[in-house]
Amino acid sequence: QVQLVESGGGLVQAGGSLRLSCTASGRALGSYKMGWFRQPPGKEREFVAAITWNGGNTYYADSVKGRFTISRDNARNTVYLQMNSLNPEDTAVYYCAAGSSTNYGAALSYRYWGQGTQVTVSS
Repeated sequence: QVQLVESGGGLVQAGGSLRLSCTASGRALGSYKMGWFRQPPGKEREFVAAITWNGGNTYYADSVKGRFTISRDNARNTVYLQMNSLNPEDTAVYYCAAGSSTNYGAALSYRYWGQGTQVTVSS
Protein backbone atom coordinates (compact mmCIF):
# COMPACT_ATOMS: atom_id res chain seq x y z
CA GLN A 1 0.00 0.00 0.00
CA VAL A 2 1.19 3.50 -0.88
CA GLN A 3 -0.03 6.65 0.80
CA LEU A 4 0.46 9.89 -1.12
CA VAL A 5 0.30 13.39 0.35
CA GLU A 6 0.38 16.51 -1.81
CA SER A 7 1.54 19.90 -0.61
CA GLY A 8 2.47 23.28 -2.00
CA GLY A 9 -0.86 24.48 -3.29
CA GLY A 10 -2.21 27.93 -2.59
CA LEU A 11 -3.32 31.24 -4.05
CA VAL A 12 -1.13 32.91 -6.64
CA GLN A 13 -1.55 35.74 -9.11
CA ALA A 14 -1.60 35.13 -12.83
CA GLY A 15 1.92 34.85 -14.16
CA GLY A 16 3.22 33.47 -10.89
CA SER A 17 4.69 30.11 -9.97
CA LEU A 18 4.07 27.30 -7.54
CA ARG A 19 5.84 24.06 -6.79
CA LEU A 20 3.76 21.10 -5.76
CA SER A 21 5.24 18.15 -3.90
CA CYS A 22 3.90 14.65 -3.48
CA THR A 23 5.50 12.51 -0.79
CA ALA A 24 4.88 8.82 -0.40
CA SER A 25 4.86 6.56 2.60
CA GLY A 26 4.24 2.89 3.06
CA ARG A 27 6.25 1.78 0.09
CA ALA A 28 9.07 3.14 -2.05
CA LEU A 29 8.00 5.07 -5.13
CA GLY A 30 10.96 3.92 -7.16
CA SER A 31 9.08 1.22 -9.04
CA TYR A 32 6.04 3.30 -9.97
CA LYS A 33 5.21 5.72 -12.70
CA MET A 34 3.91 8.95 -11.21
CA GLY A 35 1.36 11.34 -12.53
CA TRP A 36 -0.27 14.66 -11.74
CA PHE A 37 -3.91 15.24 -12.52
CA ARG A 38 -6.19 18.15 -11.81
CA GLN A 39 -9.88 18.78 -11.46
CA PRO A 40 -11.06 22.31 -12.24
CA PRO A 41 -14.29 23.51 -10.59
CA GLY A 42 -17.28 21.81 -12.18
CA LYS A 43 -15.17 19.79 -14.60
CA GLU A 44 -13.81 16.28 -14.97
CA ARG A 45 -10.41 15.25 -13.69
CA GLU A 46 -7.76 15.70 -16.37
CA PHE A 47 -4.23 14.59 -16.99
CA VAL A 48 -1.47 17.14 -16.38
CA ALA A 49 1.90 15.39 -16.40
CA ALA A 50 3.57 12.03 -15.83
CA ILE A 51 7.04 10.63 -15.32
CA THR A 52 8.49 7.16 -15.70
CA TRP A 53 9.77 5.23 -12.71
CA ASN A 54 13.36 6.35 -13.23
CA GLY A 55 12.60 9.86 -14.46
CA GLY A 56 13.88 9.04 -17.91
CA ASN A 57 10.74 10.18 -19.74
CA THR A 58 8.11 12.79 -19.04
CA TYR A 59 4.72 13.46 -20.58
CA TYR A 60 2.57 16.58 -20.51
CA ALA A 61 -0.88 17.73 -21.46
CA ASP A 62 -0.76 20.24 -24.30
CA SER A 63 -2.28 22.89 -22.04
CA VAL A 64 0.72 22.87 -19.68
CA LYS A 65 3.58 21.98 -22.02
CA GLY A 66 6.40 24.47 -21.71
CA ARG A 67 5.05 25.88 -18.43
CA PHE A 68 5.00 22.89 -16.07
CA THR A 69 7.81 20.49 -15.22
CA ILE A 70 7.45 17.15 -13.48
CA SER A 71 10.41 15.62 -11.68
CA ARG A 72 11.08 13.02 -9.03
CA ASP A 73 13.55 12.20 -6.31
CA ASN A 74 13.23 8.51 -5.54
CA ALA A 75 15.66 8.76 -2.64
CA ARG A 76 13.24 11.20 -1.00
CA ASN A 77 10.16 9.30 -2.18
CA THR A 78 8.88 12.57 -3.62
CA VAL A 79 7.55 13.82 -6.93
CA TYR A 80 7.36 17.49 -7.86
CA LEU A 81 5.37 19.65 -10.23
CA GLN A 82 6.92 23.01 -10.96
CA MET A 83 4.25 25.30 -12.37
CA ASN A 84 5.26 28.56 -14.05
CA SER A 85 3.33 31.23 -15.93
CA LEU A 86 0.16 30.23 -14.16
CA ASN A 87 -3.16 31.52 -15.47
CA PRO A 88 -6.70 31.37 -14.06
CA GLU A 89 -7.47 28.32 -16.20
CA ASP A 90 -4.96 26.38 -14.08
CA THR A 91 -7.20 26.77 -11.03
CA ALA A 92 -8.04 23.27 -9.82
CA VAL A 93 -7.47 20.65 -7.19
CA TYR A 94 -4.22 18.91 -8.10
CA TYR A 95 -3.74 15.22 -7.39
CA CYS A 96 -0.70 13.02 -7.59
CA ALA A 97 -1.01 9.35 -8.41
CA ALA A 98 1.14 6.24 -8.64
CA GLY A 99 0.73 3.30 -10.97
CA SER A 100 2.45 0.53 -12.83
CA SER A 101 1.19 0.43 -16.40
CA THR A 102 2.64 2.35 -19.34
CA ASN A 103 -0.56 4.25 -20.07
CA TYR A 104 0.59 7.54 -18.62
CA GLY A 105 -2.38 9.75 -19.43
CA ALA A 106 -5.26 7.63 -18.21
CA ALA A 107 -6.45 8.13 -14.65
CA LEU A 108 -7.72 4.55 -14.52
CA SER A 109 -4.16 3.27 -14.96
CA TYR A 110 -3.09 4.73 -11.61
CA ARG A 111 -3.69 2.69 -8.50
CA TYR A 112 -2.83 5.08 -5.67
CA TRP A 113 -4.04 8.65 -5.25
CA GLY A 114 -3.42 11.50 -2.89
CA GLN A 115 -6.14 13.69 -1.37
CA GLY A 116 -5.32 16.67 -3.55
CA THR A 117 -4.11 20.21 -3.01
CA GLN A 118 -5.96 23.35 -4.12
CA VAL A 119 -4.32 25.72 -6.56
CA THR A 120 -6.09 29.02 -7.19
CA VAL A 121 -4.81 31.51 -9.74
CA SER A 122 -6.25 35.00 -9.58
CA SER A 123 -6.42 37.31 -12.60
